[in-house]
Amino acid sequence: MADFRAVVIEKGEKSGLPAKLGTFSDADLMDGDVTVRVTHSTLNYKDGLAITAKAPIARRFPMIPGIDFAGVVEQSSHPDWKAGDKVILNGWGTGETHLGAFAERSRVKGDWLVPLPEGLAPEEAMAIGTAGYTAMLSLMALERHGLKPEHGPAVVTGAAGGVGSVAIALLKKAGWHVIASTGRESEADYLRDLGAAEIIARSELSGPVRPLGKERWAAGVDTVGSTTLANLLSMTRYAGAIAACGLAGGMDLPSSVAPFILRGVSLLGIESVMAPKALRMEAWTRLARDLDRSKLKAMTRTIPLEEVIAAGRDIVEGKVRGRVVVTI
Repeated sequence: MADFRAVVIEKGEKSGLPAKLGTFSDADLMDGDVTVRVTHSTLNYKDGLAITAKAPIARRFPMIPGIDFAGVVEQSSHPDWKAGDKVILNGWGTGETHLGAFAERSRVKGDWLVPLPEGLAPEEAMAIGTAGYTAMLSLMALERHGLKPEHGPAVVTGAAGGVGSVAIALLKKAGWHVIASTGRESEADYLRDLGAAEIIARSELSGPVRPLGKERWAAGVDTVGSTTLANLLSMTRYAGAIAACGLAGGMDLPSSVAPFILRGVSLLGIESVMAPKALRMEAWTRLARDLDRSKLKAMTRTIPLEEVIAAGRDIVEGKVRGRVVVTI
């Protein structure tokens, strides 16, 4: 057995202590039928919450945070995988109940893995990460609902964040007129470069919620929740839908039934952690095919493992734009 580098969270009296970069032993890895040499990971808002102990993301201690990785199989007793296979993992409780991705090695269940799509580099897969994969799940849900660009604009909240950035690029590629909502006016040029046709201030969606507002968009991807989502719903066009995939603004929903029963609006819940493998495979196939790589590169920066803890603090404080790839 050997030691390897990892970001580790230890349990404090009431919450997780600040994360530290240290070493971990192979002998302490959790049960699983595939051992992966992790080459890349990425930073999500949930990872920042775990690193800073701002929310009880870590459910066991010690915990290695990180909910995404790309890597190479080292050992496998699972029939689908053999040594040398390139794989991706998103979610399944890694970084929460199962030792996560900010480490040089991980042992997981083979059923949690999907193959790295052909033509997609591991660092590109992690530039996409759970954020981009969730954005694609949101677009797919809107499409399954029957919504098309000719029905009207699509709005994206938290637009400068990871999910929002990828959602804008995907919606633009699919032909939508995209309205980006952000609280950071300085990111206007960045959002336009990704494909936003209009930019609105976050404050337009954070005020008191009316049962029904002026119909403004046919579809939306919401990463914020709470009052923002309630306002989105009140302004959604007849038979439109909002895909809800985040709660940065809170878990409450101060809405009414009016949008649902007077305009036939639908609220589509997007769950990415436990999504079935077939849905994951479809999402990753489409991401490899449809996401503009130049736009992906423009929204991405790369950091070493040593900088993950500081970046985790930044993402919680709203200082991170787009996607952060972690080179392991």
